[in-house]
Amino acid sequence: MSQPTRRDFLEQSILTAAAAALAATPKAIRANDEPIQSKSPNSKLHVACVGVNGRGSDHMQWMGANSGCLIAAIVDVDEAVGNSRVAMVKKKTGKAPTYYRDIRKMLEDPSIDVVSIATPNHWHTLAAIWAIQSGKDVYVEKPVSHNVSEGRRLVQAARKHNRIVQAGMQSRSLKGAIDAIKYVRAGKIGEVKLARGLCYKRRDSIGPKGTYKVPSTVDYNLWLGPAPNKPLTRQSLHYNWHWFWDYGNGDLGNQGIHQMDVCRWGLGVDHIGTGVLSYGGRLGYEDAGETANTQVSIHEYPEGKRIVFEVRGLKSPKLLGTNIGAIFYGTEGYVVVGVEDYGHAVAYDLKGNQIDEFNGGLSGDHWKNFNKAVRSRKREDLNGEVLEGHLSSALCHLANLSYRLGDPMTGKEAAERLASDKETSETFERFSQHLASNMVMIENSKLLRFGKKLAIDPQSETFTDPSLSDANAMLTREYRAPFVVPAEKDV
Repeated sequence: MSQPTRRDFLEQSILTAAAAALAATPKAIRANDEPIQSKSPNSKLHVACVGVNGRGSDHMQWMGANSGCLIAAIVDVDEAVGNSRVAMVKKKTGKAPTYYRDIRKMLEDPSIDVVSIATPNHWHTLAAIWAIQSGKDVYVEKPVSHNVSEGRRLVQAARKHNRIVQAGMQSRSLKGAIDAIKYVRAGKIGEVKLARGLCYKRRDSIGPKGTYKVPSTVDYNLWLGPAPNKPLTRQSLHYNWHWFWDYGNGDLGNQGIHQMDVCRWGLGVDHIGTGVLSYGGRLGYEDAGETANTQVSIHEYPEGKRIVFEVRGLKSPKLLGTNIGAIFYGTEGYVVVGVEDYGHAVAYDLKGNQIDEFNGGLSGDHWKNFNKAVRSRKREDLNGEVLEGHLSSALCHLANLSYRLGDPMTGKEAAERLASDKETSETFERFSQHLASNMVMIENSKLLRFGKKLAIDPQSETFTDPSLSDANAMLTREYRAPFVVPAEKDV
């Protein structure tokens, strides 16, 4: 997709360190070699696991269970974590993979076929693009990007270099979820224009803001990568990066991306929408975190279709049988996806009587699906192809942009702004009741941040109002050289 000249100008203006970035990229990228072709169907795929402290450990387990894969390399900026994973693989297989601290060194190895990426979010796109440019196929965790622009760059890189790129949205490979979405899109509950996503997941305080020491085993420069060079202001370097704008995207882009993707999938919409509004706050405690722990986002699409997404980090009961799921409201009934797990869905009539059920547990194998596509060289074989990952990730980024550009507001003022629409008004009422049940009273206090309503051009993936230069600037970021996500012409 070609981006507007204004966007190109913006990106070029902030990518002033391109020469330095080029000098620092792996040799295989600089040489612009022909893509390295994957091995024959009977050969093992040599896999490099990048980021193995948390989710990356799950990647290693999936690969270890797949006889068609060999973990050939471990990449982690934390030397202690990386070496422990090397020892783990050696104990299980008898052969130690090569350990690297720097992904660029690993990418110079032509024997690596596949790169799996489970780093913090701010590294996802750059690591994936570098791997693609080095001729590797990629499995990249959700969200596939840290901002809207770089997600599109990732799609462009995958197309240009003809690589297989799977987004880590595992629901796309779960039988129950697949069957439920087919049911919804076949009109079994009538016309569906509203999908509601839920991320009701308790998140406690991460401790006070301060200046903390980076673990001695971590190369902090590499950990920061594209992000600004700032001191560590939270007690734990690992995982709690999710709640900081420079590295993560809050729970909307952490847990919520799974359910956001299911919502978009079920509605059958193939772009980022025409409008977004978000409100919320980091409520119930004061800590070092920056992102909202309680948030509602409203995404508009043509023909009156909408996605309403709710994040609740404080204690909350389930809604219609789920706390982490998606609900599709039809003219003849509704379907709840995520009743007991991601792969369990139940259909109801308008009176709440169960009329159908879809289950397959968590037995779907997203990695196996990726493995199949790597060997077939057909991206159509992928259940979670990178374009789908970009579009769903972008929804999370857009909601966060609206929220961050908002202003402090009382609950009473917010309720008045939302009163003209029945659905948004009822959602806000439940939002307020939830906070009150956790002793957070917003009616007359400006604890709430009420976001800016943003109109979107889904073709250019920019905001339509010329006055929204601040919002359009936040569709990308200023990258710290040499960790620069390339512009469209350079991917």
